[in-house]
Amino acid sequence: MKFTPALIEELEILSHYNLSTTLKGVKVHKTADPAIIAATERLYKKGLITLIDGGYLTPLGLEAATHAQDMLTIMTSAI
Repeated sequence: MKFTPALIEELEILSHYNLSTTLKGVKVHKTADPAIIAATERLYKKGLITLIDGGYLTPLGLEAATHAQDMLTIMTSAI
């Protein structure tokens, strides 16, 4: 499996979630980039977020967002 542009867009959305609380969600507005809107819809269809335009992370979404953010931290840290 390769990192496709669509997958990278989904990872980007997951990176915006605050993992320290389940009380904060993400809202993707109708005026957002169409690629971001589509990525958010895909995350909803995969069961990772609660609303088609963002919302909160599901338990599976929290796990995915945690891994995505951990990977981002590892890949961007200085060696």
